[in-house]
Amino acid sequence: MTTPAPPPPELIESPSSGGQSGRWQRASLRNRVTLLAAICVAGAVALVSVGAFLTVRDSLYEQVDQNLRERASQAVSGPQVLEPNLRSVPAAFYAAANLRICLVTADGRALTGPGKAPPWGSAELAVARGLTSSSLRTDDATNSRVVALPSGDDRALVMSQSLAPTKATLAQLSVVLVVIGGAGILLAAAAGTAVARTALRPVQRLTAATERIARTGDLRPIPVSGDDELARLTTSFNRMLGALAESQEQQRRLVADAGHELRTPLTSLRTNLELLIASDQPGSPQLSDEDRAEMLSDVQAQITELSALVGDLVELAREDAPNAVHEPLELVDVVERALSRARRRASDVEFDVRLRQWSMLGDATALERAVLNLLDNAAKWSPPGGTVRVESRQLDAGFAVFEVADGGPGIPEEDRPHVFERFYRSTEARPLRGSGLGLAIVKQVAERHGGSVSAGEAPEGGALISVYLPGHVDPEQSRGGGAEAG
Repeated sequence: MTTPAPPPPELIESPSSGGQSGRWQRASLRNRVTLLAAICVAGAVALVSVGAFLTVRDSLYEQVDQNLRERASQAVSGPQVLEPNLRSVPAAFYAAANLRICLVTADGRALTGPGKAPPWGSAELAVARGLTSSSLRTDDATNSRVVALPSGDDRALVMSQSLAPTKATLAQLSVVLVVIGGAGILLAAAAGTAVARTALRPVQRLTAATERIARTGDLRPIPVSGDDELARLTTSFNRMLGALAESQEQQRRLVADAGHELRTPLTSLRTNLELLIASDQPGSPQLSDEDRAEMLSDVQAQITELSALVGDLVELAREDAPNAVHEPLELVDVVERALSRARRRASDVEFDVRLRQWSMLGDATALERAVLNLLDNAAKWSPPGGTVRVESRQLDAGFAVFEVADGGPGIPEEDRPHVFERFYRSTEARPLRGSGLGLAIVKQVAERHGGSVSAGEAPEGGALISVYLPGHVDPEQSRGGGAEAG
């Protein structure tokens, strides 16, 4: 058995990094905002504190050096006194306070005053021998700053000052900066918590609303306050809830109306089938051939009606048909195909066709279904031997109108706003065949193609249904103003 090769190092995930990332992702948004605020303030405080400390430290050391140089220069150029051995030394030997002072000769000897001698070495000896003009250094052994200046021939004045007071001041400053910085970080964390709690309150309401919707299905809108980004998010969410509620209501009405429309033909179909079955039972009254033929004809008509109703319901259930393919087509070709089918269905009606070329992008099958519904509706309302006018013309550079007018009684004005609603049927239309879905399908197809529909009164006196569709005229295939006679 072969042992599988280990994965490359770059594919091996670090447990520590994965755990830290997981903990960060599991933390609440409020805690993350608080932590980020504290981290940002801590970084800012740290930068300011370090900058302030370095600035103050450099300033204090600069002051020490400047004061030490001035005191040394004054001692070199100041009055001299004679010691008992008749050696001339600066009067500062006896007047300097908080300072150590001595004279270093070129041969390596040191002349000191009453106090302790300052630390000196090769740097100060080089000044005494004239090798360097001055020296300034820090002596770590005595924690002091040492300066050396020439003081006559083959001599150098050496003066030192303790750095203990300066370092004590810097230590106090560092403690103050740490305390103030820590207090600032705590204050920033508290402020971040308060801001996060206040700013995220709309998000919490939104979260509670989504949980309530998922739990109860209640689509009530969420109260909105303010006009910031979170308020706009809540408003958009409320719009989504409204659209969802409207969609649910449409589905509920569709199911209720479909159940109502299906109940009548199904009941009639079941009654006729039960009578036919019962008549074939031994001892049951026999139906005459005429009654049997009439019942079979009713059953066939009811099945046809159910098939048309189910087809219409399926078409309406598609809603926006997201998978429909829109391709270039000619509206005239679509209308002519629908006309050939309508003429076979309504042989006692004449069609007066006046079509103009119109190119557009669309679903040819859906458009043909909508046109056929308009033609069937017009033929149903037209009297025997009547004429249905079918016309298309260009309105402007981007829209054309397709009109179907019949010679029937027309649509009452109070019914016109409702004729495109699902299952809506006026009082006059209820005795006639149909499901009340044909014009609803026409409206849906028109809107799917970026158009609209309207209902009005035709010059012939009947109903006029107008469909407005976007598109353009193809110059190469334009048929001009020709008309087709029906």
